[in-house]
Amino acid sequence: MSKITDFLNEAGVFFLATVDGNQPKLRPLGAHIEMDGKVLFGVGEFKDVYRQMQANPLVEIAACKKDGHWLRYTGKAVFETDPKYAEAMIKAAHLEEIYNDKTGNKLGIFRLEDAKAVDIAVMGSGTDLLG
Repeated sequence: MSKITDFLNEAGVFFLATVDGNQPKLRPLGAHIEMDGKVLFGVGEFKDVYRQMQANPLVEIAACKKDGHWLRYTGKAVFETDPKYAEAMIKAAHLEEIYNDKTGNKLGIFRLEDAKAVDIAVMGSGTDLLG
């Protein structure tokens, strides 16, 4: 998993693709952590993206580094219910102002299952990061 985390750290911003009915939806994210051997991501439970992943958990994450390599990380979003993951993500990503008891906002933490991750050079065929 650390190859994916390293790639995302170097890229900074990455994009999460979901579907809303039959319409693709894409949004930039940056919050991720690696914990207990899992690469974890967070989205607000009050947001459309959370509802979209509940309805259809098949998602894709894409990121690009300055050297032209890009990541395609595809799988099924599985939400983690242990609060330790949300607490760690909120702290690591400095999201305390958004997700707290006062706002009532909850952060949904997910990982990708049955996933494929490929590091693709501009003119290359790609290298499997999970193999």
